[in-house]
Amino acid sequence: MTTPAPAIDLRDAARPAALLWLALALIGAGFFFHPGTEALLEAWAQPEYSHGPLIPVVSGFLLLRQLKGVPAAQASVRDRLPGFALLALAVLLAVFGRVIRITDFVAYAMILWVGAMLLIGFGWPRGRHLWPPVFHLIYMLPLPGALYYGVSTWLQGVSSELGVLFLRLMAVPVYLDGNIIDLGVYKLEVAEACSGLRYLFPILSFSYIFAVLYRGPMWHKAVLLIAAAPLSVLMNSVRIGIAGLVVDRYGLAHVEGITHFLEGWVIFVTCVVLLFLLARILLLFHPDRPGLAEALDLDTEGLWPQVARLGRATAMALPAAMMLALAVTVTLIPERAPAPIPRDGFSFFPRTLSDWTMSAENRLDPAVERVLRADDYILRTYDGPAAEGWVELFTAWYVDQSRGGTHSPEVCLPAGGWEIASLRQIGAEGAGGSFTLNRALVQKGLQRMLVYYWYDQQGERTASAFRSKLILTLAKLKSGRSDGALVRLTTPIRPGETEVDAEARLQAMLGAADIALARALPGE
Repeated sequence: MTTPAPAIDLRDAARPAALLWLALALIGAGFFFHPGTEALLEAWAQPEYSHGPLIPVVSGFLLLRQLKGVPAAQASVRDRLPGFALLALAVLLAVFGRVIRITDFVAYAMILWVGAMLLIGFGWPRGRHLWPPVFHLIYMLPLPGALYYGVSTWLQGVSSELGVLFLRLMAVPVYLDGNIIDLGVYKLEVAEACSGLRYLFPILSFSYIFAVLYRGPMWHKAVLLIAAAPLSVLMNSVRIGIAGLVVDRYGLAHVEGITHFLEGWVIFVTCVVLLFLLARILLLFHPDRPGLAEALDLDTEGLWPQVARLGRATAMALPAAMMLALAVTVTLIPERAPAPIPRDGFSFFPRTLSDWTMSAENRLDPAVERVLRADDYILRTYDGPAAEGWVELFTAWYVDQSRGGTHSPEVCLPAGGWEIASLRQIGAEGAGGSFTLNRALVQKGLQRMLVYYWYDQQGERTASAFRSKLILTLAKLKSGRSDGALVRLTTPIRPGETEVDAEARLQAMLGAADIALARALPGE
């Protein structure tokens, strides 16, 4: 049984004037939210977010379907205040994102704007029932950089562990070193592209649609939603296990073809089939025992008349005028360009720091450089006086952290096979005064190393990633600058040494490098 579409009366249908105001509001919003749209298009060009363009289309279908269950207005709609409040919040968030040049905020504001327009058009009692299609728009957004790398690294680790488990179940001798699957003669790296994010996001979106269309108990819907992530991770691990088996049996020459075959639609379709199978199992616990076709509301009749309900003349006039005014304002007012940032490049960084002498200068692997995306970086090893051991200095500097930026060693070190045994913040003294830094003890097998690292945001140093982002935001508002850096010092704990010995070495290097770092990393 399908619910018949409610009758469209003159109080609920859009008149020509209403559609005109709605069109003007959309045009104004298109100009005002333009940076957010650009950010989405850029993200959708990446494999992980290539499903993005389909999300607004599907959300539109869900909206029209949801409207079928919203009764027609019985009187003039007056309870639009929550909609206008949400509209003001969307505008403020978008303005904030444009000012500090973080276009993701503008993209987030677009979703709030869609929700606001629906609440304004239908009022709070009826409009609040339209949240499922608006919430679905979240699936078109890219993850913030720090969260993306954190999730990606965690998924790489989980996929590596499960992939190795599958290989051992198939009697393949294998050893896991970080994200490197060692098969003896061959080694496979579970790189960032193998994390499974390109499957996770589309499957999460599909499971959400599936749960919305599913006519069953709420706990069934919750199970279908929650199961999507484990299913995609499981299937990605199976893909890695199959690739490892192919390498073990036939060599590296054959793995590229099988990996590409399993990368796209095969994994996605398999996850979809498993979701349908899970739904079928859940229906065994349904009191009426319906079939899967009956349990899914796939009725598409009566959708077109719902389009006529999306605009109301008096309701759309104010948001349309507001969006047009904002569009004209942001178009006529030029963006403030930050002044050039004077600094000494790392090519001028001293090879001798007090009693410390450079013994090696290295470059990162090209694949790591592409992920790092630093505008300038240095990776050097300095030997201390009287054979006291060595310290590695790594610093990555970004001229603009609006789209990406510093990557925490908490993400990078585990990806290289290093386990963080302990991590805490400690105080330190520098030329600019006292500051905090992170002290990490990491280990890989019998190897142990001590690591210091901190964030340098235009001369202000801190151990906290959150405070680093806050400093960056305030700097953007004040001067328009968004440059910053990460500094890391690493030293081994050699046989016969204690943590105290290694820490003394890091402290000595910190004092020796402080002045040079201040010249290479510009302050206010």
